[in-house]
Amino acid sequence: MLLASSLNLSNGTAQPSTENNMENPRLTAEWDKVFPKSDKVEHQKITFKNRYGITLVADLYKPKNIDASVKLPAIAVSGPFGAVKEQSSGLYAQEMAERGFLAIAFDPSFTGESSGEPRYVASPDINTEDFCASVDYLSLRGDVNPEQIGIIGICGWGGFALNAAAIDTRIKAAVTSTMYDMSRVSTYGYFDAMTPDERYELKKQLNAQRITDAKNNSYALAGGVIDPLPDDAPQFVKDYYAYYKTPRGYHKRSLNSNNGWNKTSSLSFINMPILCHADEIRNAVLLIHGEKAHSRYFSEDAFKKLKGNNKELLIIPDANHTDLYDNMEKIPFDKMETFFRKYLKE
Repeated sequence: MLLASSLNLSNGTAQPSTENNMENPRLTAEWDKVFPKSDKVEHQKITFKNRYGITLVADLYKPKNIDASVKLPAIAVSGPFGAVKEQSSGLYAQEMAERGFLAIAFDPSFTGESSGEPRYVASPDINTEDFCASVDYLSLRGDVNPEQIGIIGICGWGGFALNAAAIDTRIKAAVTSTMYDMSRVSTYGYFDAMTPDERYELKKQLNAQRITDAKNNSYALAGGVIDPLPDDAPQFVKDYYAYYKTPRGYHKRSLNSNNGWNKTSSLSFINMPILCHADEIRNAVLLIHGEKAHSRYFSEDAFKKLKGNNKELLIIPDANHTDLYDNMEKIPFDKMETFFRKYLKE
């Protein structure tokens, strides 16, 4: 998903953040995922800090009946953009744990159960760092082989996953699923259709919002996925609605399911491209996208930047963007397992 404030996917019902201070997050004890709990894995809540001092909260999934002396290959998962770990990323992590990996699904900074104030801010730097911090955490676990760590980024976190792989040589393999380049779509709009004049007007609006926020001493939110859904909404917006606003994927802590991002989050993405060093990634990368996804061009263009014979682009026939959030018949978990088995080795 994307920054509704700049891309007009919200219903315009902005609200200030009212959450309590999150520096000591309270972890939800009950199983509140949008997917069923597997009886093949162990599950627990864990926390770790990124280098900005923000406490990230994650669900850890580990295959059952593993010899305590065995060091497992590990995978960190996050996304989609505006989702929480109880949605797609947790589904991916649990599935990879069933296949023999130790996997964590984390809430990015400022969202979900993770800490960070103000709430609901996205950042090209901090959200890339969140992935690197997950590698810190996994590297220090006694049941993880620190030479066998990979990451999975879904939707907007696919772009951050590539950005992290470009800076963090400890990431031995990276998978992106239904990827968005958040800098590109925030700067140029869908299909690069935004003109420089339109972008200038957008920046004026966002900076005027800064003044309003400063006066109010709070941060207005952009609104999540548009609700009610207009009849003339683009198909991909209808697809988002079908996931985030229905029992299929709705979650009370999900930004897209509720009141969305801080309106001014778009500013940093407009000014800071995240994939400019993607051509320097030496470790393995697998880009996965749906054939019918409106966002397919993000993965195709990112793939063109990658170098080396350990990079792959996999297009899933007849799949749209959100099919790869939770459609177990279309998410290519067999391919992902094979990819990580091949490249997560010492």
